[in-house]
Amino acid sequence: MALSLSLSGKIALVTGGSRGIGAETVRLFCESGARVAFSYRQARTQVDVLAAECGGPAQCVAINQDLSSAADGRTLVEKVVAAFGRLDILVANHGVWPDEDVPFAQMTDAQWRRTLAVNLDAVFGVVQAAVVQMERQMTQERRPATESAPHGRDATGHIVLISSTAGLRGEAYHADYAVTKGALISLTKSLSSELAPRGIRVNCVAPGWVATDMSAATLTDPATGPKIEAAIPLRRVATPREIAGPVVFLCTPLAGFISGEVLNVNGGSVLVG
Repeated sequence: MALSLSLSGKIALVTGGSRGIGAETVRLFCESGARVAFSYRQARTQVDVLAAECGGPAQCVAINQDLSSAADGRTLVEKVVAAFGRLDILVANHGVWPDEDVPFAQMTDAQWRRTLAVNLDAVFGVVQAAVVQMERQMTQERRPATESAPHGRDATGHIVLISSTAGLRGEAYHADYAVTKGALISLTKSLSSELAPRGIRVNCVAPGWVATDMSAATLTDPATGPKIEAAIPLRRVATPREIAGPVVFLCTPLAGFISGEVLNVNGGSVLVG
């Protein structure tokens, strides 16, 4: 028998889903049978192509939403519920990584505040609103708050936060980014302890270097690119699909006993640094 990773009947939201890791996650969720909403800010033509590729309005909806505050995150969840009627899976993937090296002593208040606003404040808002919605659905379906089906085989919701190896070991000249990604790891553990008894699984995926638009300038630089690849035990950077696969796996029944986990997807980099 073929192994099934079906998520048919589930509604997923992927923040920052228009390109890179987010776009591949959208594709994989749709391939698994879920209906998907994803947020974006720019590149409308690219967004329309992705939504059409994934089945059009009945299957995949793109939502133009800035994510730089907690209120923005809550608004996004409201739009998803308005479009699909419910929310079962949240992947908090959006984020900014200022690509210019900035010594901590020279980092401006504006850069620090901007990075934290997008990478933390908006995540707080979208996760909080998703939890409220998932718990509301549980109440409507008349499932006791302490019940998550026999032996925990079913989940009332899944939340996956996208962190980074920078959140595990820091990143020189990118302290603002590393701080936010480390905070997401702590948030994963805190939320898992709080929400797992109610059937909401909260996990984290921590990618290393990935070939995306955000990292392209650094990875293609003739001085830095080869050094980055040489420091990765697999001797290459990841493709976006290699990050999206573990994200989707964590939302399937095969991951039914995983909660509070930080899954490193970085070609072994954490083992050498």
